[in-house]
Amino acid sequence: MLSELIDKFYLDKEKDHERHRFYVTDAGKCPRSVFYKFKNAPGKDMTPEILRLLDHGDYIQMHMMSNLFSLGIVRASEVRIPPQEIVSGRADAIVTLDNELYVIDVKGINSNTFKTLVEAKPDNVNQIQLYLHFFKIPRGILLYVNKNTLELKEFLVDYDKDRCENLMAELAALKAKIGQNIIPARIGGYPGDYQCRYCQFKEVCQISGQGEIDWGAFRKKIETA
Repeated sequence: MLSELIDKFYLDKEKDHERHRFYVTDAGKCPRSVFYKFKNAPGKDMTPEILRLLDHGDYIQMHMMSNLFSLGIVRASEVRIPPQEIVSGRADAIVTLDNELYVIDVKGINSNTFKTLVEAKPDNVNQIQLYLHFFKIPRGILLYVNKNTLELKEFLVDYDKDRCENLMAELAALKAKIGQNIIPARIGGYPGDYQCRYCQFKEVCQISGQGEIDWGAFRKKIETA
């Protein structure tokens, strides 16, 4: 009985909200999957178990932030990027190390992923790159925490202007497609790309085909199927 109440609590929190901007976590991701999220396309729902795991990651982040505050190096926490039209987000912290500012982003990952991690994940690099871009800070640190053992790995990230400009251009192009109701084409690695394997819109993507198509016509097709 209690477990059912807890599951319902997490599912109620996960109910779709209307989105008007991208999150920094959308940068570099499959444009079609992001499009489907904006349009609330039918997809595989998140389970309460996965939602609790994500919640657990937030607690790990708070634990690490408590350590950084205790060290006296935090200059700001939960720092939102300056308001603008395309993307929103907030960095975990800005800290001072050896008289230099760094953007800090904490990521909790499972033991299997942690053991094989030899470089920062590209998605995470994209995210922290945008933080560096908007905060005008030249360096950041991705801090990975093993959820099971609390072991740490860190990767230094230098600001890459070209990468950030490309990411913002991609988001701007996707924003235009969302406004025009044009479903983007599949990503080049389909269906073997890791994003495809875990995509909640796998089934609807398969139905929609390879290239760009009109969302309005496609929506009618799947609603009457």
